[in-house]
Amino acid sequence: MARLVALLRGINLGSKRRVAMADLRALLEELGYTDVRTVLASGNAVFTGTKAKARETIEAALAERFGMEIDVVIRTMDELRGVIDADPFKGKVDDATRYFVVFLDSEPAAKPLAELAEEDFAPDAFAAVNREVYAWCPEGMQDSRLMKALGKPGLAGTATVRNWSTVNKLLE
Repeated sequence: MARLVALLRGINLGSKRRVAMADLRALLEELGYTDVRTVLASGNAVFTGTKAKARETIEAALAERFGMEIDVVIRTMDELRGVIDADPFKGKVDDATRYFVVFLDSEPAAKPLAELAEEDFAPDAFAAVNREVYAWCPEGMQDSRLMKALGKPGLAGTATVRNWSTVNKLLE
């Protein structure tokens, strides 16, 4: 059994896609996961269980329970620690709330990643490492051309974003 992190995509951002964290915890426990905790109210759960089929199991249960298609990205705690250790902007970021990790369900597709690398997103910058894309947006994400570009389909099947503060909180 591994300690796992489930990152739910696109919930609790607007009034229509709401999932109470108590309901998420209950659902994960019903699925047989143990020591379930949610972190913040943005669709982050930490629990113990088997990684094999966790994504598919959780996505199916979310659809059945809440009537919404909710994509999930799963990482082990060791993988999450690796995300933090691989930080390509270490020492360059001065605001963890404006530094983001885009968690992908697979390695980013080469062609869209190469096309992104050709663009100038200054003052924003990004780096892809394994199944994550790190995005430093010193002026925030709301008007960031980089974040809009990273949100377009094609980079991977599923992508969900967390700021650096949340990533570190998940590891705690």
